[in-house]
Amino acid sequence: MRVIIVDDEDLARGVVREFLGKHADIEVVAECANGFEAVKAITELEPDLVFLDIQMPKLDGFEVVELAGRKARYIFATAFDKYALKAFEVHAVDYLLKPFSQQRFDEALAHARGSMGAQPELAAMVSEAAQRNKPLERVLIRDGAKVHVVAAEKIDFIEAQDDYVSISAGGKAYLKNQRMSELESQLDPQVFLRIHRSYIVNVESISRIEQAGKDSHTAILKDDTRIPISRTGYQKVRNLIQ
Repeated sequence: MRVIIVDDEDLARGVVREFLGKHADIEVVAECANGFEAVKAITELEPDLVFLDIQMPKLDGFEVVELAGRKARYIFATAFDKYALKAFEVHAVDYLLKPFSQQRFDEALAHARGSMGAQPELAAMVSEAAQRNKPLERVLIRDGAKVHVVAAEKIDFIEAQDDYVSISAGGKAYLKNQRMSELESQLDPQVFLRIHRSYIVNVESISRIEQAGKDSHTAILKDDTRIPISRTGYQKVRNLIQ
């Protein structure tokens, strides 16, 4: 079994490495000290199992799962019990609460071995879990080996492009492999409005609304971008700004 250890604390990585040393069939292929390193390593090395901390610099453990993996299994190892429900919502193999014993560690490893036959769709599970929690504060976008982290409040508008969305923020556009309806469900409905089947707009970015025709309107953003508004979308805008 090929394993990656992810934790921002050297001592914590050392404990996992020591416990794994009791198992002759385990190969530790990488150790990572932050979320960005983890995403790169998991994507490139395709491990069978990842021991993953949750609170880390740059990206947290759940964001690592979102960006990095559909194939790998994840065992979360953290000092905080408050994330347990969310961990199992994304179908983690196990949840180790620090400090844990060799016996408890071995139990988690046994669970991982037993789960190797199944291939859960982790991306869908992460999305489902995200919908049960507070609105997104930032959106993660993979661009080859790079990861862009865009604060939700900085997003001006989002445009649907088949199975992708184009996210415009601060004069830049980022392409993300996600359906419009899925991203819409994760954003704050008091800030982001679906004003057209192909567009979601940050209401703070709207400068004014113009009538484009007898029954049609256009949103003019602060940067002069013009976005069509459907009849349903116009009613949403009116209801929110009244």
